[in-house]
Parts: sequence; C-alpha cells; structure tokens
Amino acid sequence: MKYTLTEEKNVLIITFQGDLIGGSDSLELMDTINDKINAGASKAIINMHDVRYMNSSGIGILITIFTKFKNKNGNAVVSNASNQIVKLLTITKLDTVIKIFSTQEEAVDAV
Repeated sequence: MKYTLTEEKNVLIITFQGDLIGGSDSLELMDTINDKINAGASKAIINMHDVRYMNSSGIGILITIFTKFKNKNGNAVVSNASNQIVKLLTITKLDTVIKIFSTQEEAVDAV
C-alpha cells in the first residue's frame, strides 16, 4: 500500500496507489492522519484513482479514516474510484455512509 498526503483548499487529500490491502504502512498512515486531525484537519478526500484492488483490510482502512474524521465533527469522502471499487463499496453498503465522487474536483467542492 502506497499513499501520499497533500492539501487543497484546507482539505486533506489521501491518495492511494496500487493495492489497498493494509499492511505495515497502515499503522503509519493512521498515526499521520491522527497528527493531521490534531493539527486541525477536519475534511478529507480519499483519492482512489490509482487503486487496482482492495480487500477487507482496505475496506477497514477506509472505515477507520472516515470514522476518525466523523468523530472530530469532520467529513471524509472517496473520489476517483474505479468501477470495481465502486461496486465493492456498493455491495458492502458503504456507499450509503461514505459519499463517492467521480472526480477530485467534485469532492473538494462537496466536502
């Protein structure tokens, strides 16, 4: 699991690359996200443009990120997910909790 963090219009953008399957990087990611939230971040976009595959651990990562922001009265959304990832989020009913946007621009405007 590879990721980068950037900011745009006071929104934290978490961009994943490759397979979102958890692993040792996930603990580092959560620590970094906690630091960002403690520093005042309240909105996040999870950019999944370059995600090829996601398993249950990846779903857990999405839920954890979403929950961390919601618990601080913030919000997190998904953008640029492939059709396969959108289907997975729909099957698991996560699309009813986490909003999914086609583009990052739509997500920035909506979050």
